[in-house]
Parts: sequence; C-alpha cells; structure tokens
Amino acid sequence: MPITIAVDAMGGDNAPAVVVEGALQALKEISGIKIILVGRQEAIEAELSKLGASTSSSLSILHAPDVIEFHEVPTTAVRRKKESSIMIGLKAVKEGQANAFVSAGSTGALLTAATVVVGRAPGIERPALAVVIPNAKGFGLLIDCGANVDCKPSYLAQFAQMGSEYMTKARGIKNPRVGLVNIGTEEEKGNALVKEAYPLLEQAGVNFVGNVEARDIPLGAVDVAVCDAFVGNVILKHTEGFAKALLGMLKEELMADPVSKLGALISKGAFKRMKSRMDYDAIGGAPFLGLKNLVVKAHGSSNAKAISGAIRQCVIFNEGEV
Repeated sequence: MPITIAVDAMGGDNAPAVVVEGALQALKEISGIKIILVGRQEAIEAELSKLGASTSSSLSILHAPDVIEFHEVPTTAVRRKKESSIMIGLKAVKEGQANAFVSAGSTGALLTAATVVVGRAPGIERPALAVVIPNAKGFGLLIDCGANVDCKPSYLAQFAQMGSEYMTKARGIKNPRVGLVNIGTEEEKGNALVKEAYPLLEQAGVNFVGNVEARDIPLGAVDVAVCDAFVGNVILKHTEGFAKALLGMLKEELMADPVSKLGALISKGAFKRMKSRMDYDAIGGAPFLGLKNLVVKAHGSSNAKAISGAIRQCVIFNEGEV
C-alpha cells in the first residue's frame, strides 16, 4: 500500500524551489509513495512549471496561505498562524490524509506544533530529535540533538528506549549498544543530570554499555548516543563543521603540488567513496521520536537531494514499523 508523505513546501532557506525539486526527485527514485506539497498553491505551481512538471495521482497540493518564519517565537507563531504550512501539514497527518510530515522549517515551531497537533505517544514525556550520523563503523544515532535543552533524568531513559527501538527496526541493528554521553566513562563522573540518569538507563531494558565520551562517538563505540539537546546540538554542529573543514583541508593539500595532484588522481575513487560516507544530504532528515505519527525535520539549508533523503527516511520508518 502506498505511503503518503506531506511535505512543507514553504519550509527552509531555499523554499519552495528546492523542496519541489526534492519531492520530484523522490518520486522518481522511490517507488510506492505519494507526496502532498503543503504551502502557497500559486508558488508551488510556479516551481512545478519551471521544472516541467504538474500535479498527478502521486503528487498533489494542499494550500496553506501562511508561513512560519525562522525568526518567529515558536509558541506565538503556532498559536497565531493556524493556516501555516506546518500546521496544515501536521493536521493532514493527524486526520489520516498523510502517514508522515517532512519540514525544513523552524525546529522550535515544528516541535511545538507537532506536540500540540499530533500529540505525544503514550508514556512519552518529551519527543526527541534523533539524527543518524556517520562513524567509522557505518552510522550511529544521536538523541536528543535539538528538541529538549533542559532535561530530567527520566527523559534520557526514554530517549535511550526510543533510540534503541529506531535503530533496531528502521536500521536493522540487533541489540544496539546504547551509551550516555559524558565527560568520562566512569559511572561517578558528570553533572547531576547524567549521574541520576545512569541507573535509569541500566533499568531501561536496552543494551546500555555505560558512559561514552564525545570523541568515541565518531569511532563507533555505541550505536545510540543519549544526551540532552544542548549537548547533542553542540556535538552535531561540531561534527558538521569538522567534516567540512577536514574535506576542505584535504583538498587543499592534494592540490598543493604536482606529486600530490598525481596521488589525488590515483586515489580519486577512494576520496569519492569517503565523501559519500560523510554525505548528510543522503540521510536528509531527523525524525522526532515519541510522537503518535512520524514527523521528520530536514536541515534549514537543505538542497533537493536532502529533501529527497528526508522523504526516504519516512519510507524506512514506515517499512520498519517503528
């Protein structure tokens, strides 16, 4: 049965152009999906026209006249702009018109609106933003990386359970190793939050392997790294920046002299594979775990490939019956 995905056409730095392009790309690459582009109908139709496309049985438009901007206070914007693309898209999911919602818009507004409109899953105190990041052994999950800056110990225990479930069912990792991000591996280290959370993770019914230091996350020491959103967002942003800097420095050195250029030419295939392994656009988005329905947050600066990747996340999530 086809999965229907509502996509916020007005969300992101480059909307609606890259969102429409990414949706069309997803329809070409992923079988068995239908897409609803949510936003200002005239603007969406104009972008479709530019790309020589139009609505069809697998691509439709749901008009939403308002847009929540990045600079707006999330709670205020959600309350005032009930006809925004985020609110209309989430209502489509709640009412069964779509199975999932993707947006590259404001993270705060998306989380606030999703919690109000879609609602939390039974027993979950706070939804969490979970992102798949590359590591030396493949990939791992970082949770929370953007939703809950201030956490209670019980939140972290639930993040561990949700992250473990996601990696098992959506990513096919059996008995994923779960680590609590800390400044040391010893149980007695850390602030009050992680010290109180440690015994709760031991009793959470997951494969808890103890504390994990940030430097060990990219080495693949754990499959699920659990932390509050302040720590998680710092790790995520540092990882993104370091990856870009590393690739830039490598390119600069390879072009420094004729011998290096020759070596680069010989190793071109290896470098291409390396870049592919670190390509976040291929992943595209991060799911909000802990909601009654699937909501995926794409990066605000997403290109068409990233939007298509975020849509693919919805398919993976659905097929894994998370």
